[in-house]
Amino acid sequence: MLALMLVSFAAFSQTNVKGVLVDAQSGEVLIGASIVVDGTTIGTATALDGSFNITVPSGSQKMLFSYVGYIEILQDIAVSGDEIDLGKIMLESDAVNINEVKVVASIAIARETPVAISTISPQHIAEKLGTKEYPEILKSTPGVYATKQGGAFGDSRINIRGFDQRNTATMINGVPVNDMENGWVYWSNWAGLADVTRSLQVQRGLGASKVAVPSLGGTINILTKTTDAKQGGNVFTYVGQDGYNKYGFTLSTGLSDNGWAATISLAKSEGDGYVDGTQFESSSYFANISKRLNDEHTLAFSIFGAPQWHGQRDRGSKQSIETWQEKGIKWNPDWGYKNGEVFYAEKNKYHKPQAILNHFWSMDENTSLITAVYASVGTGYGTGGYGDDGKFYTYMREDQIDFDRIVDENIAAGSAGSETLLRSSNNNHQWYGLLTSYNKDLGNMDIMIGIDGRYYIGEHYRQVEDLLGGEFFLEDGVDVNNYNKIVHVGDKIAYANDGYVAWLGLFAQAEYSLDKLNAFVSLSLSDKSYKRIDYFNYFTDDLIKDIEASPALEQQYRDDLGNRYFLEAMKGQETDWANFLGYMVKGGANYNLTDKHNVFFNGGYFQRQPDFDAVYLNYINDLNENAENEKVISFELGYGFRSGIISANLNAYYTKWMDKTFSPSYAVTDATTGAREYFTANILGIDAGHMGVELDFIAKPTTKLTLSGFASIGDWQWLSDVEDVGIYDDNQVLLDTKSLYLKDVHVGDAAQTSFGLGLDYELLKGLKFGADYNFYDNIYAAFDVEDRDTELAENPDSWKLPYYSVVDLNLRYNFKVSDLNATLFCNVDNLFDTEYISEAEGGFNVSDPMESWKKTRVFYGWGRSWSVGLKIRF
Repeated sequence: MLALMLVSFAAFSQTNVKGVLVDAQSGEVLIGASIVVDGTTIGTATALDGSFNITVPSGSQKMLFSYVGYIEILQDIAVSGDEIDLGKIMLESDAVNINEVKVVASIAIARETPVAISTISPQHIAEKLGTKEYPEILKSTPGVYATKQGGAFGDSRINIRGFDQRNTATMINGVPVNDMENGWVYWSNWAGLADVTRSLQVQRGLGASKVAVPSLGGTINILTKTTDAKQGGNVFTYVGQDGYNKYGFTLSTGLSDNGWAATISLAKSEGDGYVDGTQFESSSYFANISKRLNDEHTLAFSIFGAPQWHGQRDRGSKQSIETWQEKGIKWNPDWGYKNGEVFYAEKNKYHKPQAILNHFWSMDENTSLITAVYASVGTGYGTGGYGDDGKFYTYMREDQIDFDRIVDENIAAGSAGSETLLRSSNNNHQWYGLLTSYNKDLGNMDIMIGIDGRYYIGEHYRQVEDLLGGEFFLEDGVDVNNYNKIVHVGDKIAYANDGYVAWLGLFAQAEYSLDKLNAFVSLSLSDKSYKRIDYFNYFTDDLIKDIEASPALEQQYRDDLGNRYFLEAMKGQETDWANFLGYMVKGGANYNLTDKHNVFFNGGYFQRQPDFDAVYLNYINDLNENAENEKVISFELGYGFRSGIISANLNAYYTKWMDKTFSPSYAVTDATTGAREYFTANILGIDAGHMGVELDFIAKPTTKLTLSGFASIGDWQWLSDVEDVGIYDDNQVLLDTKSLYLKDVHVGDAAQTSFGLGLDYELLKGLKFGADYNFYDNIYAAFDVEDRDTELAENPDSWKLPYYSVVDLNLRYNFKVSDLNATLFCNVDNLFDTEYISEAEGGFNVSDPMESWKKTRVFYGWGRSWSVGLKIRF
């Protein structure tokens, strides 16, 4: 009886408290947020729908609500016998101006924005990244395939829904970073991103971006830190295998009474690399300073960059499977020793800082104008051989390049100069942009209109890096202004040209929201202009005047160059601007059937301007008069379910890519002289279809256990053949024709089937264990379209890679160091040291498709790797 009385008394002295934690700006629920009764050990975490239930002792209590990246709330409640419903508890971001940046960056919101999204938190990045490259943190996302390519630092790449990085938009704080000339994203330029990322979101398909970006596969939307509202910071250090070492710190002043705030982060990383001859060194920096001028105006300036260098295993160094089995998957043919020191044939060095100045103008409670002015100045190069560079791979000693032998031969050549040298291919650029948007809240409708302006200058040339023992190098017939020239270290060789790109875009979007319905329509119009300046293949203006004034000089140059190349060189170094108009229209709607179920649809059509190399053919100022826009039509249907225990999304998509730009080079033999020259073909009419189904889910059966998973089944194929493609010289004279047979051939270079499972379990308070299993199949080798010129009864696929799976483990432990919060991170990637082929090229055998693997050149993925890290916050 006494026991029953005590139990009854205890029951009457406690009360259930419930509520939902949401982002104060977007209204999006906060999953895994902490709720603690202050001064006790009583606590819980929010479920997948942001809800919580907690039993609280009767009386006056203080409840602490907190979530990473948000300002915690300490709320007084009076607890009696009745259940208490606190409703929606809104947490404000702890970052200054982050909500305005989210508007610029077009961050999608679950159950509102009608696109397929996956959002990665900074917690997830810290716990899972380990020795992975930045894009690889997305590998447990539907439709994503990421590899390290050659395996060197920063050389990773990512495909989404079968589209490579040129056709997947990457944006940092709303600013596009795909190269203006060719669309590529080089992740080694952004080596410090993991340290300063606040949010990483993948919007698959057309995405939610208002500006025109190449989002065939999707958009990778990265938000960096802004300025922390609270004073504090952290220090961290990581170590790992192969000499991996990283350390750094972050300091924040917090928001002062007079409206100033500043944050700075610095980090340094170095190591020997998993692959032989891929040592690296990188520094990264980030700084943000903001000033709230008054209630209407705020200025914020940020700059970040990551100067780095690393030895490479070049994409051209893919080898046959037999070669890797013989030499080992870490073998690298692109390095050796010179005079007893490590020396690289392939080395990358680059620094691409980006600075952004934001102005946030709140005109009234319903109107705002947000402007970003940005600049990026990139400098750097990649090295390789020049001259008789075949010696790099025929002069080998213990499977490494024998540089000392090359040096000895160049010294012995004496007055003849070096036969072989090390060159650098320099790609410098200046990029300036303006992005401004006017936003108006009309109640149930939000209107946005804006301007997107960009100006880009790309400087491309090769220069002598090392004469390898010689005193000079004699270069004949390359620079028409200096036909026979002697060059030394630092002199330009091979080519020298500038590419100019100007972009002016207008965009508008209307979003409608009423009860359970959210819909949007987005329009954009853009004008993209190109100009090219070639310093080696064309005479200077002064030389043209001299030639026109001197028949003897004219005849000399005609004899040196030949009549056709002479006439081309007389056209002058600088082209006129070539303009291309593109546009995009897209829209979609999301309808919340209930609090748990929602459906969405989106569709769109856009025309994208051709890339630089498709506008100017044959590597000269040869304007392609027939260059056309690529056309893309896409639509998607999705369903979502969310409860306190499970959250799941299912979507199906179809994208048709029409008139894909191809500009391959073909060798043409002159019928008179027998000489072989290379000319570029302008191939139009090739279409591709990408369709598939994607599933992802998260389940929390208990507060300590989280299960996650995804599945992606794609069917990506080329849809058409093209016949009688003309190959023209620089005077538009037809030299030859080619036909290409691609219909029903699978698109290569990414896994068309993938799925994964993940587990995170809190073993003890603060100690969490995680495991991730990923499986990949239906990966076809990449291939060059020009190789598909043989008509067969059935177009064979390129070689299909063996399926593979990997398991990654991670451990995170939160603890105290005196009064400071600390976290220990441990990661083991590819736990079972699985040997697998991550990517392949070629592999197309007409006579015996089963033998295709022998023609394929491949890279293997990394074996087992590990890292351990410690972060202390203050």
